[in-house]
Amino acid sequence: MTKHSGIFRQSDIAQAITDNNWVGIVPPNVEYLIVAGGGGSGTQHGGGGGAGGLLAGQTSLTQGTQIWVTVGSGGAGAPAAGGGVGANGTNGGNSVLIATSSAATTGNFVALGGGGSSSYRTAAFQAGSLGGSGGGGGSTSTGSGGNGGSGTSGQGNSGGGGRVGDTPNVGGGGGGAGTIGLTGTSGSGGNGGAGIASSISGSVVTYAGGGGGGSDGSSVQGGIGGVGGGGNGTGSAGTTGTANTGGGGGGGGGTGNVGGTGGSGIVIIRYPSYYRDPIYTTATKTNSPDAQWKIFTFTSSGSISF
Repeated sequence: MTKHSGIFRQSDIAQAITDNNWVGIVPPNVEYLIVAGGGGSGTQHGGGGGAGGLLAGQTSLTQGTQIWVTVGSGGAGAPAAGGGVGANGTNGGNSVLIATSSAATTGNFVALGGGGSSSYRTAAFQAGSLGGSGGGGGSTSTGSGGNGGSGTSGQGNSGGGGRVGDTPNVGGGGGGAGTIGLTGTSGSGGNGGAGIASSISGSVVTYAGGGGGGSDGSSVQGGIGGVGGGGNGTGSAGTTGTANTGGGGGGGGGTGNVGGTGGSGIVIIRYPSYYRDPIYTTATKTNSPDAQWKIFTFTSSGSISF
C-alpha cells in the first residue's frame, strides 16, 4: 500500500483494512482542528465579541509522541455599567496543541482567543481588542466611533466599528474565522462575521462565528451573531456564544445590561481507523459514520499518547 505525503486515499484505507498490515502501528500523522475561546462583549451599545482563532492542519507523529491539549474558555461579558461609560468584554482563552517526542517539540500550534469588544463612550475613542478574530467597536456620542479590533492572519478576521452619534447607538459585529464583522448602521447593530465549516468531527459543523453588535434597545435591533456560534446583539443583555464553537458573545444594550460571554473552544484530532488506539485523557472517542476515522474530541484540557 502506498502513502502519499500524509494524505490517505480511500483505496489505501480499504486495502489496509483487508490485509491488516498496519494494525497496531502508530499513525504517521494526525489531522487537527483547534478553536480558541470566543471574546466577551461590551455592554451599553457594545460591540460583539470576536470569534476564537481557528487552526486546521496536520502534524507528524512517531512512536512515543505525546500531544498536550489546552482548550480555551470564553471571555467574560462586561458587567452592567452606567454614567456614559460602558464596560468592555475580555478576550477568550487560547487553545493550544503541543506534540512532543523524545524531549523534542514536533508541533506547537496556538489558536488565539477572540478579542473582547468595546462599549459606549460619551467622547473618548475606544476600539475593540485584537485576537484570533477582533472584537467589535462600541458606539460614541461624539468624535469617532470605536474601531473593530484586528484579527490574526490565518486564524480570523477584524471586527466592525461602532456607530457615531446618539440616534441610535449601536456597536459593530465581532470578526469571524471566515469573514469580517460588519459596522453598525442607523438600522441595526453590526452583524458578526461568519465562521468556517469543518467535517473533522464526522459531520459538518461551523465554528468561530463573531458576536453581533448591541443596540440601544428602542428604535433598532442588535446585530445577528455570525454562523458558527456567535451570540446575537440585543437591546438588553447580550447573548452568550455557543459552547465549544469559539463563538463571540453578543453585544449588550443600554444602561443596566450585561454583555454576552464568549463560547468556549474545542480541539479535535483524527486519523485513519486502522492504526492503533492511543492512551488519552478527557477526550471523547468516536468513529466517523463510515468507520474510516478515529476521532478524539477535547472540550477540556487533556492529552493523547501514541
